[in-house]
Amino acid sequence: MIPAEPRPASSILIKVTAAAAYLFVGGLAGWWLNDIAGTAPNSIADLPERAVSAHAVYTPEVRHPVEVTADQQTHLVKWLTKRLGVTVRAPVLSTAGYELVGGRLLPGVSGPAAHFMYQEASGERLTLYVRAAKSDSGETAFRYSHEEGIGVFYWVDGDVGYALAGRMEKDSLLDVANLIYRQLNP
Repeated sequence: MIPAEPRPASSILIKVTAAAAYLFVGGLAGWWLNDIAGTAPNSIADLPERAVSAHAVYTPEVRHPVEVTADQQTHLVKWLTKRLGVTVRAPVLSTAGYELVGGRLLPGVSGPAAHFMYQEASGERLTLYVRAAKSDSGETAFRYSHEEGIGVFYWVDGDVGYALAGRMEKDSLLDVANLIYRQLNP
């Protein structure tokens, strides 16, 4: 067997440089395509979809609808505030007929999200999805979406995005969204 001749160092250097260039160009292309798609990190564009998904998964739960129950609200709010890196509050919705069931930590697109669940006497549930966010346009007004039979009002307040989701009439859901907004902005 004839021993293989060692490769010249310049050949290896050329291959390593080419691989690095391919990775760099691929990274730039991915960043550019992300900008075109309009899904910047912490954008509110996906808030309704995420809120509907979480609402649909957790509201039917009987035994485990939340991770931390309302009787531990102080702990829940402190924990979620620490994990999200923004001030999180659990609004009081008793004037609208809803009581806090509790909440949980959820994964978000670019970081954690908080999910609060509320329930009225008949068993109907509302959820409030919260995460660090920024407005796509600088506008903070309520926006409405209706997906899979679930209505969602979503908005940005400072550096926090909110999405209130429920299976209820748009006007009734708006009343609750306004109640939440007034509590968060006294």
